[in-house]
Amino acid sequence: MQSHEVLKEVLKQTSAKQIAADMGLSLSLIYKWTEAPADDAGSGASNPLDRIDQLLKSTGDRRIAQWVCERAGGFFITNPEHKPHAYSLIPVTNEIVQEFADMLAVIATAAGDSTITKEEAKQIRRRWEELKSVTEGFVRASEAGNFAALKNDLKNMPH
Repeated sequence: MQSHEVLKEVLKQTSAKQIAADMGLSLSLIYKWTEAPADDAGSGASNPLDRIDQLLKSTGDRRIAQWVCERAGGFFITNPEHKPHAYSLIPVTNEIVQEFADMLAVIATAAGDSTITKEEAKQIRRRWEELKSVTEGFVRASEAGNFAALKNDLKNMPH
């Protein structure tokens, strides 16, 4: 979906007037954001989503995406890249389960004294993010029927 299409959908549930007022912008500019850009034979204006995309491409720094996700109450997880290759599903599934068990072990160790230090919280966060990334890789591999690259990703994960 293009950025202007996303914004068009957003305006179906949110007041363009309110956005304009909140951002100190003209109502016409808000509506321009919902039109295809001029270079695609539309008359739309470069919108904030396009600018974030340009900033990501220019810097290559995923912290920008992370920041946006945190502002929305979430967390950014990169999608792993996979190359087509056949691999048995059972070992990959077992490795996913082991990753989950490892994360639970980190949580259990940290909570063993009924307190969690900042360092322990960082370890829990790190393991959780690794598990989410591996799980996303598993889902994508399932959709593509490609488990060879996922096996390599799992072997290279820090434990």
